[in-house]
Amino acid sequence: MSKLNENTFTNAIRNMLETASNSKTKRKFLEAVELQVRLKNYDEKKDKKFNGVFRLPNVARPTLKVAVVADKDHVEEAKTNNIPYIDVEGLQKFNKDKKQIRKWVHQYDTLVGSPTLVQELTKLTGPTLNKMNKFPTPVNHNEPLTKQIDDVRSTIRFQLKKEMGFNCAVGNVGLKEEQLKENITFALNSLVGLLKKGWQNIGAVHIKTSMGKPIQIL
Repeated sequence: MSKLNENTFTNAIRNMLETASNSKTKRKFLEAVELQVRLKNYDEKKDKKFNGVFRLPNVARPTLKVAVVADKDHVEEAKTNNIPYIDVEGLQKFNKDKKQIRKWVHQYDTLVGSPTLVQELTKLTGPTLNKMNKFPTPVNHNEPLTKQIDDVRSTIRFQLKKEMGFNCAVGNVGLKEEQLKENITFALNSLVGLLKKGWQNIGAVHIKTSMGKPIQIL
């Protein structure tokens, strides 16, 4: 259950979307909608650290550039859906050259990969992808590749390290008001479920567009 005031929450989203769509402030790119949460009464040394991964109800980052490290079946599916990919032969051509691998990877925000290739990837490319934090997320053959990529574009992570706060993309200004409300509420409830004292550990919550000012909703 959300502790947000419905009127405050709704007005904040409306004001944010109105500002983003205003001819004077509208950007030439699709702005993300970010959720900023500050914790309170949480001792990072004593209280349990956590790492939670969640799939939002609506696609948050449709412009996220994703490439597939693909086996034969996924190559065909990637071609059909105009999804960037690389196959075994492409990986072998790198010959574990760090500069070539980095040049290729820098074109994309994240990678996904066929299970068999993901298992062999370190042998084919060396440790470069791991060091760049770009090791592929496995995708299967049971679901459409497009759906699994949308899952990646809808995934958020709450990982408590040293900082007592979080900032993650939970939508974009192209979503409807109700879709943003749904994503933000889901994200907050997911985070609260990870906290020792639930909502009592939430100090403040803001939302903002990529280039906009933060708006407090709690």
